[in-house]
This record gives sequence, structure tokens and C-alpha cells, in this order.
Amino acid sequence: MAFEGSCHCGAVVFTVTADAPQTALSCNCSHCRRKGFLLAFLPADVFSLTAGDAVLTDYRFNKHAIRHRFCSICGAQPFAEGKGPDGSEVRAVNLRCVPGIDLDTLTIQTVDGASF
Repeated sequence: MAFEGSCHCGAVVFTVTADAPQTALSCNCSHCRRKGFLLAFLPADVFSLTAGDAVLTDYRFNKHAIRHRFCSICGAQPFAEGKGPDGSEVRAVNLRCVPGIDLDTLTIQTVDGASF
């Protein structure tokens, strides 16, 4: 079943045509740690930006491999764009921006991104 997410102000909205994830990644890199992300990496073809392309701003750091997208109005970062280990396009959805997901039911996998 598809699920929807958005930034805080609602200007950026996305839909994912896949079942809601049961697992989220919690990374300790300098960026994720400061923002408190709970991420699910999904194939790009199941992700659709349905509103807000014009208000999105990008942020890249370290190796510049991930295009972190955030709303220029409210500052929330609902997703990022990048490539998986196999080179395929992926979207990293910030599950904290998906109101329909009960975060307390997720299995959290930690990632030592600070060591990358």
C-alpha cells in the first residue's frame, strides 16, 4: 500500500508506491545525527514528488554523493537522492516526515556513518 509524506509546512509532498517500511536506519554521521533522521532507502522508481519541486533546496557534504533535499520555507528535509551500492538510483525517505508511520513500531538499524 502506498504512503505519503511531506515537509513540516506541507509545501513539499511525496508519495511512495510501496509498503511502508518496517525498518529504519539511524546514522551517526555529522549530518544525520544533528537532524535526527530515521531513513528508509527505497528504489527511485517507487518515489514520486507530488508537490514542492520549486521550493526544494539542495545540500551536499563530504563526498557530495547524496543530494539532501529540504524545504526552503520550513527547513524540513523529507528525503534525499543518491545511488545505492549497485549504482541504482535510490531515495532516502526521512520517516519522521511520514505521519502515517508509527515510529515506535520500527526496527532501528544503526549505521556508523561517522566512520565513512
